[in-house]
Amino acid sequence: MEILFYRYNNICEPDIIRTFSDFGVTVCTEEMEMTDKTTTPRQCAARITQWLMEHSFAFVFSINFFPAISYTCNRFKIPYVCWSVDSPVPELFSNALRNEWNRIFLFDRAQYQFFHPVNPERIFYLPLAANVKRWEDVVLRMTEEDFVKYGGDVSFVGSLYTEKCRYDKLLHIPAVSQESVLQEPVTPGLSQYTQGFVDGLMEAQLKVYGCNFIADTLTDRVIREIADADPNFYKGADTYMDTDRYLAAHQYIGMKLAAIERERTLNRLAEHFRVKLYTGSDTAPLHGVHCMGPVKTLTEMPKVFHASRINLNITMRPIETGLSLRIWDILGCGGFLLTNYQAEIPDYFEIGRDLETYESMEELEQKVQYYLAHDEERLEIAINGYEKTARLHTYEIRIAEMIRVLNSTL
Repeated sequence: MEILFYRYNNICEPDIIRTFSDFGVTVCTEEMEMTDKTTTPRQCAARITQWLMEHSFAFVFSINFFPAISYTCNRFKIPYVCWSVDSPVPELFSNALRNEWNRIFLFDRAQYQFFHPVNPERIFYLPLAANVKRWEDVVLRMTEEDFVKYGGDVSFVGSLYTEKCRYDKLLHIPAVSQESVLQEPVTPGLSQYTQGFVDGLMEAQLKVYGCNFIADTLTDRVIREIADADPNFYKGADTYMDTDRYLAAHQYIGMKLAAIERERTLNRLAEHFRVKLYTGSDTAPLHGVHCMGPVKTLTEMPKVFHASRINLNITMRPIETGLSLRIWDILGCGGFLLTNYQAEIPDYFEIGRDLETYESMEELEQKVQYYLAHDEERLEIAINGYEKTARLHTYEIRIAEMIRVLNSTL
C-alpha cells in the first residue's frame, strides 16, 4: 500500500511516518510547505493534483485539516485522512469538512463533539500518543552528566504564548510623534467595556479546571469588537457557519489566558520551589524562575522529562477536554507528570497511580511539596505512567485504530 503524506513540519510527522513504514506502508512525502510557508491553497491543490495524476495512492494524509487537499481528493475520489493535533484549527470550519472522501480524526473530545455533526459518518475521535521507542533511544543513553544538567525539582518545557497572543495586539497603542500629541489621541482597538469584560471572564475561567465556558459567555458586542479590531481576523469565505464566536474565544482570549496562566503559575511556584523553564519565549515577566532557554525536541527534551523530579504540564484552554501531546511525551519518557486536570484524563489514566493532577493553585503547591518529599511514591507513579503508556497509548496502537476505521468505512 502506498500513501501520500503532506508535510508542513509538524512535530508529530516523523513519528507517524515511521509508524506507517513499520506497518509496511510505502510513504511518499510532499514537502513544499516545510520550507515555503507562503504556499497558497491553490499551489497546494496543484501539487496534490500532480501527485494523484502520477500515482495510485490508497489515501492522502496530513496532520491537521487542509481544505485544498480535501477538495482535490474529493475530485479524484481518493480518501483524504487527517489527524488533528491542535486546537483551535480554523480550517475545520471550511465547507470542505463536508466532503464525502474525508476521514478526519480529532484528538480532543470536545472538539470532536463540536464538529462531528457536520459530517457524522466521516469524523472520528482519536486521542494522541507517544513514540515510546524513540524516547527510550535517548533516555537509555543518558549519562550522569545528563542527569545533572537536565535534572531539577520542577521543570516546565513549553511556550509562554506571549509571542503567539493575538489578543495583546488588539490592545497595542502605536507610538505617536511629538507633532501628533496635540492631535486626536490614538485609542486601543477594544473599548474599556470589552477589555474589562474579557479581563473578568479570564479571571473567572482561571479558577475553574475541566470546564471551558468562555465561548458560551461572550456577548455579541465583545465578539464584534475583537473581530473588527484585527484586520487579520480569520474570515473564511468558504465556511458553513459563522466562526467569530469560536475564534474570539479560542484564538484570541484562549491564547491570552494561556499566557496569563503560565506566567502566574511559574512565578507562584518559584516563590517556594526551584523551578526550571525551558522555552524560547520572552521570560521578562518571570521572577525567580531559572530560565534555561529552549531545548531540542528530539534529543534534549526527553532528558529533561526523565531527569526532572516533577514535570509540570499546563494545558492551554482551547484544548477543552483532551490530553495535549506534552502529557503523552512526559509519560512516554518515564517522567513524573503533574498536570492541570482535563476531563479526559480518567479515561486513560488513574490519577494518583499513573500521574497527578491539580485543580487549583493551592492544590498544585501542596502536591509539589508532597512529591518532592516522597521520592519512592513519586518514582512509582512515574513507572506506572510509563508502563501504561508503552502498553496502551503508542503511535502503533493509534495508527492501527485509524486503519481499522478506514477499512470499515471505505
